[in-house]
Order: sequence, then structure tokens, then C-alpha cells
Amino acid sequence: MALNRITIMGRLTRDPERRETQSGIAVTSFTLAVDRDFKSDGEERKVDFIDCVAWRHTADFVAKYFDKGKMAVVDGRLELRDWKDKDGNNRRSAEVIANSVYFGDSKKDEGGGGNGFRNESHQTAPAQELTQDFEQIDIDDGDLPF
Repeated sequence: MALNRITIMGRLTRDPERRETQSGIAVTSFTLAVDRDFKSDGEERKVDFIDCVAWRHTADFVAKYFDKGKMAVVDGRLELRDWKDKDGNNRRSAEVIANSVYFGDSKKDEGGGGNGFRNESHQTAPAQELTQDFEQIDIDDGDLPF
């Protein structure tokens, strides 16, 4: 049995691009700037720019709630595609097909103050669930067991 699973975290390099297939299925493309977890002495940390694609309800979620500069955590699978460029040369592209996308920014990073991280996710919930209002809950760090 083979396993193809990848989880990455990074900032969107541009606003997500949402479109639909001819059959009306939502698809959203976006790119994450992902820091490498190591660096050589005397060098700055390198960044990888990873293309991501989300489908259906996840595509709608990303298009609605994310924009350039937002931190996102993407869980999905790595997909390689072979293609020919305009000159007829063989090329290969890699992209992450997102199964789930989570907010990676803390409320403080978003300028809203407060404690804790927004850990909302969306996998395959119906579209009407995306529009529900959520009540803000203030948490005192002293109440947390960790």
C-alpha cells in the first residue's frame, strides 16, 4: 500500500483564484510561501513556493476566507503532472491537492487581539455552514491546562 499525504504551512503569495469547470465544479488555485525548517550557517532561511489546488467546498472556503499574506495550513496529497511547453519541451509540475485547509494565523496576528489561535477548518461541509456567524469567546490563559 502506498501513502501520499502532505501537510504544509505558509503564507499565500497572492489572492486565491477561484473558477469553475465546465460542469460547474468550483476549483481554487493558490500558492504558499513555505519556509524550510533548516538553514546553512551564514545564509538566510530559504523559501519554497508551493502551488496548491482546492476543489468543491474547500475551494469555496479558501476563496472566501483567505487572501494574500494569510497563513494557511494545507493537508492533502502531492500530485505530479507531465506536460509540454509551447516549444514542445517536456515539463513536470508538482502541486498539492488540498483535502483540508486551516487558518494558520493567530487572532493577535490578524490585529484582533485576544488569546489563542483560530483553528477553524473546512473539509466538505455544505456551503450554508460557511455563512453561519460564530460567537467570540474570550479565554483566560490561566484557565488552560498547558
